[in-house]
Amino acid sequence: MSTASFDRLPDAVTDVFGEDATAEQAYDLLTVDVPPASWLPALETARDALGCTYFDWLSAVDEPGTGFRVCAHVVALPGSGVRRLLLRTTVPHEAPSLPTAIGVYAGAAWHERETHEMFGVVFEDHPNLVPLLLPENFEGHPLRKDFVLAARVAKAWPGAKEPGESDHGGPKRRTMLPPGVPDPNEWGPLKGQLPPAPARPARRARTAGDATPTTPAEPRPRRTRSASQGSASQGAGSPPATDAPWRNAPETRPPVRPDTDTPDNGGDQE
Repeated sequence: MSTASFDRLPDAVTDVFGEDATAEQAYDLLTVDVPPASWLPALETARDALGCTYFDWLSAVDEPGTGFRVCAHVVALPGSGVRRLLLRTTVPHEAPSLPTAIGVYAGAAWHERETHEMFGVVFEDHPNLVPLLLPENFEGHPLRKDFVLAARVAKAWPGAKEPGESDHGGPKRRTMLPPGVPDPNEWGPLKGQLPPAPARPARRARTAGDATPTTPAEPRPRRTRSASQGSASQGAGSPPATDAPWRNAPETRPPVRPDTDTPDNGGDQE
């Protein structure tokens, strides 16, 4: 029964998971999306009707402008082969809450604890929803897209002193913050303890009188040498110039090897 129901998906997703469910299949993975109210019934359907008795993992994804998409990956292990199913639902950023899935899959307990501390999703009726990986005094949820990296705020960016700067001399380079990092005096462990940053002086508008007109230097004319000048510059004893100097080179002949070569004397040898 479970194998036949699995083979009917994703075409019969509304018959198996309800009217508001949608499904798609890609890369040998069947993905079913259900509304938050159908989260627990969808998990029970996957376990009982589709035979997905193996719980793999549960996590979430922060989708800006949409909410937190909670995902649960379960697997059916029938004799004919492995069948994978990814169940998903989306909760809003303002009130991210879902009922716990421990009653359906006991292995979801630790995964829900991790999802709670990393994304802030509350799993109602969870018996021990306490931090799993982060310290108890940690503030915020680090896998949210709006989470600010505290390490960058605690350390000045790009640094208190730039290479080549001295204690007295010219003005310092303007300190810039990378995108997404706020002012350390407004957020972080040094909030309200730092002096305000000095205001950058406004640039004076440049007028036409400030510009010094410059005339580009004219290129020097290139001197050409005529044939008559070339011949007159040569000395009296200089050999005449030719287009091919190799024609005037002395003729050289290879040396005669007495063991193999015989010089040609113009007559027959006995």
